This record gives sequence, structure tokens and C-alpha cells, in this order.
Amino acid sequence: MQRILIVEDNKTLAKLIAKKIAMELQYEVDTAYSLSEAKLFLKKYTYFVTLLDLNLPDAPHGEIVDYVLKTNNRAIVLSANIDKEFRKKMLQKNIIDYVNKSGVNDVNYIIQTIKRLQKNQDHTILVVDDSLVFRKQMQNMLENMFYHVITVAHGEEALGMLHSNPNISLVITDYNMPVINGLDLVIEIRKTYAKSDLGIIALSSNNDDEITALFLKNGANDYIKKPFTKEEFSCRINNSIEALENIHIITNQAKRDFLTGLYNRKYFYKNMKKYFQHALHEMEPFVLATLDIDNFKSINEKYGQESGDLVITHLADILRANTKADDLIARFGAQEFWIAFKNTSANDALETLEEIRHAVSGAKAYSNTNETISYTISIGVLLSPEETLEESLNQADMLLYNAKQNGKNQLLHN
Repeated sequence: MQRILIVEDNKTLAKLIAKKIAMELQYEVDTAYSLSEAKLFLKKYTYFVTLLDLNLPDAPHGEIVDYVLKTNNRAIVLSANIDKEFRKKMLQKNIIDYVNKSGVNDVNYIIQTIKRLQKNQDHTILVVDDSLVFRKQMQNMLENMFYHVITVAHGEEALGMLHSNPNISLVITDYNMPVINGLDLVIEIRKTYAKSDLGIIALSSNNDDEITALFLKNGANDYIKKPFTKEEFSCRINNSIEALENIHIITNQAKRDFLTGLYNRKYFYKNMKKYFQHALHEMEPFVLATLDIDNFKSINEKYGQESGDLVITHLADILRANTKADDLIARFGAQEFWIAFKNTSANDALETLEEIRHAVSGAKAYSNTNETISYTISIGVLLSPEETLEESLNQADMLLYNAKQNGKNQLLHN
């Protein structure tokens, strides 16, 4: 487990921060009340982040910061000193943030900052600037915030990097560059990537307000004028990443079933309409299957609806465990599921579905009162598609109906 070090001579505040971290974050917390105590911890452990008071009994002038940075640990400074020049001097060091100690809200801010740093590890940022000095400066700041960073010198390199690195979340681009300038780069990127897929922040020392407007009109999410402060840069980057995350959460919720986390009916239709035509045109084999929990009404009546939901999630877990990442699984109704086996032969799909049917009949779900619930499923499988997606779904549905009529707990295919 990763660790956090708190260096704070105010024992009440140190314990409060440690308690909040232990409650809300999964970290081991070490607490030191002096520089000498902190040195002992730093010799023993490497920390995810350190929280450093600047006025310690044996280090009253912020000496702790330089010591921690020399050990290659990241630092957030905690200080009651509100002097602007002192604060500015501290921010010139390679620290993550400077937090004023004034109350509980600041403790909450520290917790939120650590949560943000955790999430930043999942993001890659592409920096595009023809100045090696600025590229290095931004790279250092971004890596200190736990982002993965790729740097290139101009727009043409950036387009190539985007093509080969689909996991990039944000592009930071300068305006004046050779080959392809920043504005043209933004225009070119937006031909392929929507704002909901990729964020763009433009940088420029140009004071022409028209340039700012052109960047924003052509798809930039934000605009930062050079020179900028570390705090402004950090806030704008984090805000852009957080906005992108929120869009992804909303988008994901719109296409997912709330109970199982599988795709919902609407997304299944949307995805399959595109894939159906592609598969027919490319002569790519695929199989459609619909599954239904047998006697589900009786399960609800005997064990209650909450236990019925547990059976549904139990089946969803079995479906996930027995299908490929490329397969499309969706929950259509209360106990009805659909699977599209993409680029899969009929024999492979039938083998997988029989494995699923046997896994279900051999497993046990549990009610909300911990009673065991045995259940089975019936499956209708379309091996050869009809002319349209709608006709194909109807045909698979009819095969499911026949499986139910023929005694349940069985698979029927065309």
C-alpha cells in the first residue's frame, strides 16, 4: 500500500489530517512533528506525496521542503504564512501546491487534491511547443502532478503522436510553431476528435484577443496566456481533465444498465446497427443470442425483488466472465439479456453459450437473507443473420420462445 507523510508540529492538526486521509483514502499515513523525525521516515519509505509544514521546531524557515525534494518525493506545502513574496518564492520550487492553514476547509482541499493526483495517473497529456525550454518546464510541472507526459516540437509530430497513442486525454499546444501552427493543429484535431473525447488547451504570448477567440471557436477547451503562474497552469489543466472525466461519466451512465453495469437496450441497438452492416459487407462472422432467466417471476415471489436483483447481477457476472472483450452484452429487460459475438464462428459461439448455460445451472446465487437460489436460463441463438437487424433480433427472440416452450434450461438455434 502507498504511503503519505505528514510533517506538522501542530499535533492536533496533524492528527486531524491523518484521520481524514485514513477515512477517505487508501493510504498508510506516517506523521512526523519535526525535520529530524521526518528524515527517519524518508530514509525508510518512498511516499506518494508528503504534506509539509514550513515552520518546524528544528527547521523554522522551510528547510523541510528542500530536503524532501532532494529525496525525490513530491510535496504539498502547508503554511500559515500569507506573505505574497514568501509564497511566490516557495512556488518557484518543484512543489505541487501551497495551501494556507486556516481551517477545516483547507483540510478538505488537501483531501480533494490527493484524490485528484490519484486520478491524474490515468491520464496522458501531449505537450506541443517548439521551445525546448517551455516543453521541459511544462513536462516537469505536469509530471509533478502525476500525469504521463509526451512532448513534441510541432503540429505535424503531434498529429502522428495522437494517431499512435489513443490514450491521450489532453493536448497543450503553443500558437507560433513551424510546419503546423497551434491554430491549424486545433482545427485538424477537431476533424477527428470531439471535445468529449479529447481536451485541447492553447498557449500563446500573443495579446491579440482575436487569436483567443479563434482558438476557442475552432475547438480549444481553454486558452492560457504566457507567461503563466504554476498555480494558474495547474488549475486549468486539472479543470480540463476533470471536465473530460465528468463527460465520460455522464456518457457511460447513458449507455449502461444501472443494476448490472452492462450495456442497455438503446446502446445495443445503436452499436449493432453500425456493426451489422459492416459485418455483412465484410463477410465477417457473428452470432446473436438472447438469454432469459427461467421462472424469474417465481424467484421474485419466493425471495423478494431485492433477491431477484441479486440473481440478475449474478448472471451478469457469469456473462462477463465467459465472453470476449469485443463481444457486446446488454440487459434488455428485467431478466432478458442479449449477446452479440463479434467476429466469431458459429461453433465457437455455441460452445461459449453452452458453457454459460452449464455455469448458471451449476452455480448458486444468494438472496439478501443469504439463502441459496438455484436457477437456469434459456437461450435463443441466431447463427445466420436475416436481411435486417430487426428481423435478426426477432428471429433470435422466437428461438428463445421455443426454448421456453420446450421445457426451459436449453439452447435452440437456427
